[in-house]
Amino acid sequence: MTHKPAKPRRDEGLLQMRHVASTSVRFEPDETIFAQGDRSATVMYIERGRVKLSAASPNGRTTVVAVLHAGSFFGEGALAGQRFRRSTAEAVTSTTIAVVKTGELRQRLHAEPALSDWFRSQLLARNIRIERDLVANVFNGCESRLARALLLLAGADERQALRYPMPKISRNLLAEMTEMTRSRVDVLMNSFRKRGFLERHSERNGGLQVHRSLLNVVLHQ
Repeated sequence: MTHKPAKPRRDEGLLQMRHVASTSVRFEPDETIFAQGDRSATVMYIERGRVKLSAASPNGRTTVVAVLHAGSFFGEGALAGQRFRRSTAEAVTSTTIAVVKTGELRQRLHAEPALSDWFRSQLLARNIRIERDLVANVFNGCESRLARALLLLAGADERQALRYPMPKISRNLLAEMTEMTRSRVDVLMNSFRKRGFLERHSERNGGLQVHRSLLNVVLHQ
């Protein structure tokens, strides 16, 4: 894992507030945080940004398991004795990760019931969302899958708003998340723009915003 010290923050972060010793590390877009097969000795918490988890089969096929937002834990298999990473984690945007040694987190979870409850609730919420998205990818059509991916990347489930700025991401990532070809993603993105679901605004995040009306594509399929 490539370590880049993160810039100091005004707030200490949720883990620090709960007195969990951690190290903040900054990753650039598309940088690998850990790779499938790496030794598993830490648990990670996303302070800022987004992280893509993907897994490769023995025959070389790769699939996106999840895209996680700030406030999500990952790599927690180390707590259950998992010796090697079962997925690859990559930064989708500029991302700051709090890295916690397994022994430190295990000790704090045993000692503090409030921390244990918070950790459990974070994992349950994340797993529910991953399960929902995996089921949607299996049963929903191409439009719905792409709409879900765009809403997820824009953080539409985190707050109520009319428009959500999109992080600057590649079409290849969208193709991976939706299990479609790049050309199919291009066609649907153009369709979404013509229908007003995507809007150009040059001031922020590469100029693309997701309109909340895109939820209708998900709800009606």
